[in-house]
Amino acid sequence: MKRDDDARDSRRKLLAGLAASAAGAMVGYSGAAVAKSAEPAAASKGRSRKWGLVIDLDRCARCGGCVVACQQENNVAPAGPEAAARTRPIHWMDFLPPAPGSFAATPIPCMHCEDPPCVKVCPVGATYQSPDGITAQIWERCIGCRYCMIACPYARRYFNWSDPHWPGDDPSSLNPDVAPRPRGVVEKCTLCHHRIRAASERARVDEEPLTDEALRRLPACAQSCPTQAITFGDLDDPTSEVAHLAASPRAVRLLPEAGTRPKVIYLREGK
Repeated sequence: MKRDDDARDSRRKLLAGLAASAAGAMVGYSGAAVAKSAEPAAASKGRSRKWGLVIDLDRCARCGGCVVACQQENNVAPAGPEAAARTRPIHWMDFLPPAPGSFAATPIPCMHCEDPPCVKVCPVGATYQSPDGITAQIWERCIGCRYCMIACPYARRYFNWSDPHWPGDDPSSLNPDVAPRPRGVVEKCTLCHHRIRAASERARVDEEPLTDEALRRLPACAQSCPTQAITFGDLDDPTSEVAHLAASPRAVRLLPEAGTRPKVIYLREGK
C-alpha cells in the first residue's frame, strides 16, 4: 500500500512540474492544448461532458466577489482610470444593469453557447468550440479583426487596446496557469478551463472519478460566491446538481430568440 501511495505522489509531482513549465504555452496559445485541457474524466467511459453554469438570482447578493475573483484568477489586468475613460474595461465576469422596474443587476460571463455565432465568423479559427462545449480562444492565432465581438449577441468579448499593465509593474501575483493576453487580441471567459484540466489530471492520477461535488464550485466565480449562487458542472449528467437546477421551472436563458442556446442558465427571482 505504501508503495502505491509513493508511486501516486511521484506521478502527481511529475504532472505538477510539467504543468508549471508548460503553463504559458498551454493556456490560450494552442488549440489542441486547450481542447485537451478541458477533456473530462468521463471521456474514458465513452461519454463527453457538456460544461455549464447555473446562476441563482435569488441567492445572488450582487457583492461583486465573482468579478474580482475572475479578474485575479485569469490575470485580467485593471484598465486604470485613464484607459477606463477611453474604452470599455475588460471583465470576463460582469454585471448587466438592472432591467426596467428592477433594482437587481445580473452577473454575466460568456454564455458558452451551444451554437456560438462568434465561432462561425472567425476567419482564422482563433475561436472555436471544444468537444465539451467550452467556447475557447487561441490568443496567439487571433488577428484582432473583432468579428467575434460583433457577432456575440451578449457583448461578452473584449479587445486589448494595450499591453497588460499591473500597478507597480509587479507581475509576481499573476496566476502562472493562465497566460496574459497581448495587445491586439480579443479575450473572454474560459470557464476556468485550466482548473478543469487540473481537476481532470488529478482524477486520472488518482484513478478516481471526477465527482460532481468536486465540480460544483470549480471555477473561480463559483468558488468565491459567498451565497453559492453559482453552480458549475456537467449539463449532460442527469444526476449532477447543475443539470437538476437547469431543469427547474425557474430556469431561463438570456436572449432565447437569438438561437444560440447558452449553457449559462439563470434561475429567476421570486418564482
